[in-house]
Amino acid sequence: MAKEKKNENPAPEQEAPETEAAPETAEASEPAEAPEVAEKPRKDQGQLLAEAAEKYLRLAAEYDNYRKRTAKEKESAWTEAKAQTVAAFLPVYDNLERALKQDTTDEAYKKGVEMTMKGLQDALNGLGVEVIPALGETFDPNRHNAVMHVDDEEAGENTIVEVFQQGFLCGEKVIRFAMVKVAN
Repeated sequence: MAKEKKNENPAPEQEAPETEAAPETAEASEPAEAPEVAEKPRKDQGQLLAEAAEKYLRLAAEYDNYRKRTAKEKESAWTEAKAQTVAAFLPVYDNLERALKQDTTDEAYKKGVEMTMKGLQDALNGLGVEVIPALGETFDPNRHNAVMHVDDEEAGENTIVEVFQQGFLCGEKVIRFAMVKVAN
């Protein structure tokens, strides 16, 4: 029987930690901010719904702006990449143009250069690249680069009388300005 009594009464060493832990748990479970919650006025459901709707509308507007901005950046990046690629091929275009202006007795050579130039022009047109109209047009500093000026009474004011190098556009972006001679 003595053994049974020892088992029923826990050892003092075991009881001490349990007693200390119990008050800490009781203190931790009591909310320290409970009085503050009671002091705040409660919002009715209408105000909560209005605030949630406003937050939702703001989030939807931010997402819409993000979507539009990224679409614009994507289009801009595509146009810029296309412009840089086309600019790399423009010296070839210029060389073919010079070759076409030279007189030659070899008709097969001339036809080959013409076909190559036609292929390059078709490729540029397929990419949406256009030649900037220049000869006989009014000078536009946003599209033309005037490298010479000449007084010519037969030509109108600010009229382009000679094109030294073709200019190119990709949409509204100027890839290369047309190098021109302007009259008056």
